Amino acid sequence: MKLEREKYRNRIELLQGTLDMLILQTLQWGAQHGYGISQALRSRSSEVLQVETGSLYPALHRMERQKWIAAEWRQTEQNQRARFYRITAEGRRQLAHDRSKWETMVAAISSILEA
Repeated sequence: MKLEREKYRNRIELLQGTLDMLILQTLQWGAQHGYGISQALRSRSSEVLQVETGSLYPALHRMERQKWIAAEWRQTEQNQRARFYRITAEGRRQLAHDRSKWETMVAAISSILEA
């Protein structure tokens, strides 16, 4: 039980600062509906990152209001109606900015850990 709590806490701590960047990166690979974004993050992270709908959809709505992504209704491969999200030019600029900050932070933390 302690291991599960630790994994959950690690997941929450990581995603609080990086969820937008991860979503924007996922949308760089192509337009996707919410479930597809969640599955892409899960599979690309070897099942480590599992974004719950309670975190994903508020982030998508916020990012749409900020004009980092745009959405439209389409049919899924299973012939269901879903909102598909795509990254905008503003979203690409934000992703570049966030990645730069992330890389700086990772380098700083690595310097401390390797000292």
